Amino acid sequence: MRKSPATIGTLAAVLLAGVLAGCANQQAVEQRRDAAIYNTELGIAYMRRGDLAVAQAKLDRALKENPDDPDVHSARALLFARLQDPKQADREFRAALRLAPKNPDFQNNYAVYLCSVGRVDEGVQTFLGAAHNPLYLTPELAYDNAGVCLRSAHRDVEAAQMFSNALAIRPSFAQALWQLADLDFSLGKLVQAHQEIDAFLASNQETPDLLLLAVKVARAQGDRLDAALYARRLQLDFPDSAQAHALADLGRNPG
Repeated sequence: MRKSPATIGTLAAVLLAGVLAGCANQQAVEQRRDAAIYNTELGIAYMRRGDLAVAQAKLDRALKENPDDPDVHSARALLFARLQDPKQADREFRAALRLAPKNPDFQNNYAVYLCSVGRVDEGVQTFLGAAHNPLYLTPELAYDNAGVCLRSAHRDVEAAQMFSNALAIRPSFAQALWQLADLDFSLGKLVQAHQEIDAFLASNQETPDLLLLAVKVARAQGDRLDAALYARRLQLDFPDSAQAHALADLGRNPG
C-alpha cells in the first residue's frame, strides 16, 4: 500500500522532531558537563584561597550538574579532608577511584590522605599502586611519598627501601636522597649519610636542603673542614634561602 504524500510528510516531521529532541538533550547534557567543569575549577580556586564555604557551594553545584565526573569527587575529597570530615573525604576519594580506577593522581592524592590520618598500610599500598600504574609518569614520586609515610610511622627500614626504589628509577632525585641521608643521620649512621651526600653531589645538582644536611652531618662527625666547605657553598649558591639563614642556629643547636 502506497503512503500518501501527507502521510510521508507526517512521518518525516515526527522523525525530525525526534532528531531535534535528541540533539537538544545531548546539548543539555554537554552544557551540564561544562558547567560542572567550570564549578569544579572555581571550587578548587576558592579552596586554594582558603574560602572553604564558597568552595563547597561550587563543588556541591558541580556534583548536581555531573555526579559521574571523577574530577568533581576528587576535588570534593580534598575539600572534606580540609574540613576534617574523614568519612565524607574517604567516600569521595573512593568515588573518584571507582569512576577512574587507573587515574594515578587520584591514587596518589588518596594515599597522601590515608597517611595523613594514620592509615599507613593502606596509604603505602595505594602509593605502590600508583608506582606500578603504567599511566603514572613519575613513579619515583610515589615511592618517595611511601617512604615519607613509613618514616612518619617510624618504620625506618621499610622507608629506606622506598627511598632507594625512588633513586633506582631516578638517580638524580634530590628529595629522595635527602630523605635517605636524613634518615641515616637521625639513626646515627653518620659515615653512611656523609657518603650518600658526597656521592650524590659529585654528579648531581645541589639543593639547599642537601647542603644544610651535609653541614649537620659533618659537624656531628667533628669534620670542621667539610662543614665549613658545605656551609660556604650554601651561603654562596643559595644566599636568600631559609636553609642559609638556618646556619646561624646550628652553632646553638648542632643537631
